[in-house]
Amino acid sequence: MSTTFTVDFFCSLDGYGMARGWPGYWGKEGPELIEDRVRTFAQDQVLVFGATTFRQFRKFVGLFDEPYYDSLNELPKIVFSGTLEEPLGWRNSTVLNEDAVTAIERLKRTTDVPMRSHGSISLNRALLAAGLVDRLEVIMFPAISGRAGEAALFHDGAEFDLELIESTVLDGRTHKLVYTPHLHDEIPEGVGPQLRNAG
Repeated sequence: MSTTFTVDFFCSLDGYGMARGWPGYWGKEGPELIEDRVRTFAQDQVLVFGATTFRQFRKFVGLFDEPYYDSLNELPKIVFSGTLEEPLGWRNSTVLNEDAVTAIERLKRTTDVPMRSHGSISLNRALLAAGLVDRLEVIMFPAISGRAGEAALFHDGAEFDLELIESTVLDGRTHKLVYTPHLHDEIPEGVGPQLRNAG
């Protein structure tokens, strides 16, 4: 028995997951993007959160009306936290007060239900570095966050070679890129620019 773990990340072109002063989706949501979210969260899966993202989503689903929020409410959720206690205020949620890398490695071996994590920067950075992420889904919005940018998943993290398995343009402007990540080891011989023969 085993399953897959997907990291799901929204970002601007310069790799930031959010930006001060910008609205949600960088103000560039469209019907195809929303349909993609509806399809994504209609699947049987367990949602995995860090404490900060869990608190944010718990608030969002009460304040805002997105077509996929009903699915978020119904899906089983795990939150890694040493401070949150049950009841968590969001149905179908369970708190795990243990090391996330150890727990996800165990869960991947003992369940066949796929797992997905959205946002959760420090959590997913650690899971990526541990080689536990099977799919990396990046939805890149046509914006540069610049100095307003925050929550950059990849900055100062581990290095990866990425195998592109899916590429889609949503609403004619927003890129969805799905990769299999492989921890970067060493550069093979013979790649890159070659020196001219001296002579």
